[in-house]
Amino acid sequence: MALEVAVKAAAGAPDVLGDCPFCQRVLLTLEEKKIPYKLNLIDLSNKPEWFLGVNPEGKVPVALFDGKWVPDSDVIVGILQEKYPEISLVTPPEFATVGSKIFGSFVSFLKSKDPNDGTEQALLAELSALDEHLKAHGPYIAGEKVTAVDLSLAPKLYHLVVVLGHFKKWSVPESLSHVHIYTKLLFSRESFEKTKPPKEEFVIAGWAPKVNA
Repeated sequence: MALEVAVKAAAGAPDVLGDCPFCQRVLLTLEEKKIPYKLNLIDLSNKPEWFLGVNPEGKVPVALFDGKWVPDSDVIVGILQEKYPEISLVTPPEFATVGSKIFGSFVSFLKSKDPNDGTEQALLAELSALDEHLKAHGPYIAGEKVTAVDLSLAPKLYHLVVVLGHFKKWSVPESLSHVHIYTKLLFSRESFEKTKPPKEEFVIAGWAPKVNA
């Protein structure tokens, strides 16, 4: 039986997969574990009654386990690891936090209006640390095999590339060659192709209100 999940629909296109990196992380986990699932696309600007009925906070992603809708991508991925251990995506504990500050640094730099406030340098420091790690341990964070930490980072790095390219005309420096190899590997995986927003403009539209705030 297919597992039910509810994820964000694209802004302005409610029947199309949206741009939430946390939703994509859950879908990537389902794809990599070969778990059949049924997708509910939720228009966050016009949430359906049934969805608010089962999930009053109205947040996505949520997944249905044993008759109960469970929110939070960390929690959902944890349950999937337990319930479907056959294809393991467990990250060795010593690598579990690699790259964990990249997303926060990216958002700070994206929202920054002051080129001298250190947000760009902070992001570069995080990406350089990731590059060093991949140089020593790559091609993925835990070596040859994709694990949960990669599936969490992949959508965030995709957003970083698309959104900073659009709003700041900024790209990851060529000198961080291991990061470039890593993103190419992640973005070309079949699971990623299947679960990313169909157009980059949906990602840009999703971030526009935050940039212009």
